[in-house]
Amino acid sequence: MGYSSSVYKAAADRLFDRRIKAERDADRRRMAIYEKLPRTKELENQISKCGIKAARAVIKGGNVVSEIEKLRDQNLSMQKELKEILISGGYDENAFEPDYSCKKCGDTGYYEENGKTLVCSCMKQALIACACEELNRTAPLTLSTFDTFSLDYYDKAEDTSIGISPYNQMCKILKYCKSYAENFSKNSESILMKGATGLGKTHLSLAIANEVIKKGFGVIYVSAPSLMQRLEKQYFSRNDDSAINMLLECDLLIVDDLGTEFHGQFSVSQMYNIFNSRMLSNKPLIINTNLTMRELEKIYTERFVSRISGNAQKLDFLGNDIRVRKK
Repeated sequence: MGYSSSVYKAAADRLFDRRIKAERDADRRRMAIYEKLPRTKELENQISKCGIKAARAVIKGGNVVSEIEKLRDQNLSMQKELKEILISGGYDENAFEPDYSCKKCGDTGYYEENGKTLVCSCMKQALIACACEELNRTAPLTLSTFDTFSLDYYDKAEDTSIGISPYNQMCKILKYCKSYAENFSKNSESILMKGATGLGKTHLSLAIANEVIKKGFGVIYVSAPSLMQRLEKQYFSRNDDSAINMLLECDLLIVDDLGTEFHGQFSVSQMYNIFNSRMLSNKPLIINTNLTMRELEKIYTERFVSRISGNAQKLDFLGNDIRVRKK
């Protein structure tokens, strides 16, 4: 997967900060233990000196094997005593070791296996998170939360054509969205939010994004017009595949205002490929649109809409434009 140099740097810096914090915490812990249990400092110094003596024995020559075995036994004996003192003092036997977030690579982002240097999963996760943050830099994520979503602007009178009031319908949708965010996983279902302009689709999708991001997942929010502009730019540059990769790989993709982008063969095929690829990989997406299913079919074809509606939970937003009511 291709990422910009700024994303690589941000991810590397993130892991570096984790590593340094773990090592500084270990140093502070060591100093506190030395003060409480002075014998541990003596043992660590002696264990260190054993290593130096072993190196000198090899250089000096002579009966190296015998000397090394003697030093090894001394070293093991001191390590055993050190662990016993730590445990009896109420510490973990590895209390002097840094508590790295990733045990596999020690927060370096890379590990060795069969003589090869491989990228650790923690580095991949950091790259996705940093790339998502970069793409979301201009998104109004902080402006929309569940706490700021009000049901007061929805009519409580029943809509006889569907047998429910906008208020009750939105109560159900709000409850569903909160539960979705709370229980989100990389295999959560997709959502199709549809309804007229100004009914809260963007607000609730961003509220979900806020909660999901807090859980450590990579989320990308983008409007359909912005998405097409980005993909067209990438298509014509022919040397940058980071945008399309992130759209396919992020944990949750939110596409707002589907149907408001320029309609052409390129946009329709790109949208279908992105949505279809994520659905085939069981990666969730949230799609918001002001259009009806029939209107979507006219733009994207029946096959396109059928693919979406058949693989997403449909939420029908009801009511009148709440932005007008707020004024």
